[in-house]
Amino acid sequence: MADDALPPSPDPLAMQRPQPRNPTDLFWSFTWLALQGFGGVLAVVQRELVEKKRWMTNEEFVEDWAVAQIMPGPNVVNLSIMIGDRYFGLRGAFAALAGMLTFPLMLVLTLAVVYAQFASHPAVAGALRGMGAVAAGLIAGVGIKLFVSIKNHPLGRPLCVALAGLTIVAMAVLRLPLFWILPVLGGAACVLTFRKIKP
Repeated sequence: MADDALPPSPDPLAMQRPQPRNPTDLFWSFTWLALQGFGGVLAVVQRELVEKKRWMTNEEFVEDWAVAQIMPGPNVVNLSIMIGDRYFGLRGAFAALAGMLTFPLMLVLTLAVVYAQFASHPAVAGALRGMGAVAAGLIAGVGIKLFVSIKNHPLGRPLCVALAGLTIVAMAVLRLPLFWILPVLGGAACVLTFRKIKP
């Protein structure tokens, strides 16, 4: 009887993994993350949460990012709310959300005022085009890093590559809206995966 009343022992792997110390840690971590995310936020998020802080594995990041993408609103904001809630419940969700939005919002408003004064200057337009190329490179680099995490996916790497290829074609070549790509290709991937792992 006494043994039944004891709480289940925690997962030793979860205990060893680094975690945010408190909601304040979440706030400042996501503030720092957001302030780095000019144009290529996916690259920054993956590097900070997986490689530096090690709050999650690459596989967990891919799964959480997929969920964040299908929810309404900015992906990285959705992800911050999910992670904050996971560690500290509603307080953590609000702390992570505040970190994502407070200082970046102030900075963006300031830059918007400055940009309005210099938008027509050729040097400013050229600089912004250059940043676009760098942002595209950052996203491509993260895609290659995350590709490694699908090696243990239930669908197998060839089918995952085929689905990724179809997504790229649908977006870049056919220019279909994301509103249709996610339900069709994402839904197909979910159904196929469910059928594979269903006992």
